[in-house]
Amino acid sequence: MKEYRSSHLTRRTFITSASSLIVGSSLLHIPGLAQVAGQEQTVQETMLTPEEQEWVKKFVMAADLDNYFHKGYSCAESLLMVSLRYLKKPEELVWAAAGFGGGMGQKDVCGFLTAGVMGIGFACGGLDLTREEAKKTCGGLVKEYWKWWADSNPIHCRIIRPEGSSSQICVRLGKLAAAKVEELILEARS
Repeated sequence: MKEYRSSHLTRRTFITSASSLIVGSSLLHIPGLAQVAGQEQTVQETMLTPEEQEWVKKFVMAADLDNYFHKGYSCAESLLMVSLRYLKKPEELVWAAAGFGGGMGQKDVCGFLTAGVMGIGFACGGLDLTREEAKKTCGGLVKEYWKWWADSNPIHCRIIRPEGSSSQICVRLGKLAAAKVEELILEARS
């Protein structure tokens, strides 16, 4: 007969430990940990604010997104496509994002977040730098993109767009993501 051991954890110890983890993650700014711990935020805004509209208007990729998103291209495919077009890369490379739409088809990590990382990678791969320098640049820009995203949006698709919610949430986030990715590409080139 197998012997099973169980550890005894009081409710107070559990609550104190979980609270410390959540507070610690926000103090140390570990993106996404508060979401994992159950403190998931939701996206309320479906339309760009006037300030966001002004910012987004400055970027070609944000305007080009309308040509792809919800027109046969998923969130990930549309952001990668506008990145490829902006970078003058072969458009068939968009297939790299085919499985990333809708949170990798699992309502997990948002396709706009993952495709933004891919776009930054393609941009850094085209820099006149050594591979090591380009990877370092890419890593810094991806970290900046991830932080920008996590500071204002949930990471997971299922939180961004809960069952039955409007796809306008995704249109707004796509425009913002395209603008931010283009801004980071410009930063990489300077």
